[in-house]
Amino acid sequence: MPYNAHIEERIQNIIRHWENTTRKKMFGGICHLLNGNMFCGVYRDFLILRLGEEKGAAALGRPHVRPCDITGRPLKGWIMVAADGFRTDRDLADWLGQAHEFAGALPAK
Repeated sequence: MPYNAHIEERIQNIIRHWENTTRKKMFGGICHLLNGNMFCGVYRDFLILRLGEEKGAAALGRPHVRPCDITGRPLKGWIMVAADGFRTDRDLADWLGQAHEFAGALPAK
């Protein structure tokens, strides 16, 4: 199943002015990197986000959020958010901002 191009378009509209970001096809979807570190992406109809273990665990209590598991092994510090979890651009920007903050604190690759 291909990734949801509409979600990708929405992400692009929000992050297009962010510095030091790139995008790359991975896991059958699209991932976005900040300074070489993945911070978000689209897998099927899900937004995937790298929030770190603490914020990722806390996010699991929110509606429409589940562990990021696309290979049979959940990724620590990553979550998947169904489309109902980011209906508005403001919701999406909030999620992306959290992932940007986490990835921005990592050493550049």
